Amino acid sequence: MIELMKRLLTLAFLAVAMMSQAQQRIDLWPQGAPHVSSDVKDTAYVQVFLPQTVAPTGRVVVICPGGGYTHLAIGHEGVDWAPVFNNMGIAAVVLKYRMPHGVKEIPFEDAEEAIRLVRRHAAEWNIDVQQVGIMGSSAGGHLASTIATHATGDAKPNFQILFYPVITMDKTFTHMGSHDFLLGANAPQELEQQYSNEKQVRPQTPRAFIVLSNDDHVVPPLNGVSYYVALNASKVPAVLHVYPTGDHGWGLRTSFAYHTEMLTELKSWLRSF
Repeated sequence: MIELMKRLLTLAFLAVAMMSQAQQRIDLWPQGAPHVSSDVKDTAYVQVFLPQTVAPTGRVVVICPGGGYTHLAIGHEGVDWAPVFNNMGIAAVVLKYRMPHGVKEIPFEDAEEAIRLVRRHAAEWNIDVQQVGIMGSSAGGHLASTIATHATGDAKPNFQILFYPVITMDKTFTHMGSHDFLLGANAPQELEQQYSNEKQVRPQTPRAFIVLSNDDHVVPPLNGVSYYVALNASKVPAVLHVYPTGDHGWGLRTSFAYHTEMLTELKSWLRSF
């Protein structure tokens, strides 16, 4: 009996591992990117995870992990999310974007190209071009909200999911690491305002799901709250969940005290439209 249980557990782990493997990895700029940095080895690509056991809904989420614009938390804020979305019939496309290294345009052009790529493959991947979302955590939340507020045409997402996001570049409540590595420590006020996304919301900004912790000591909660207020003022459909504890960077980790509630609320929101 014990041996049988061990075999069943092994098969279960193998099944989960197989589900979490990307079906495709696609380089974003095979012919060369519009902007390049001093790090010539830093490349941009996506890992594509399509639903295998659940009928596709036509939705896809482009996932931007965080990392303060210096690195990427590609696991618990990236590829670990693929089975969650796939089990809801939603495709997941995890973006490995390049770091700015003094060229602020780089991560934004990577994210925009990832969304365009998804729409180019819509028929092949069973995706509705009007159901393309973007998701970001921490600095990835700044990237995602920048695309949501700035992008146009085929690069504009239809909805956004933000986890404890950096939203503003206002020095009074931004995450200074993200600010400095993206714009530079001495960025002019005009540039800070341009990338303070609470100031860039318009009625056409896509609907949003925002989650964060009240005791976040890395990215001030006011980032996500101010973005929600701006969305609400522009009559953009949005929800905001603030959990009592959790601090920063929990992503999909089950050690987060409100992990189950967060997933339930995310699924409910996705069913609401």
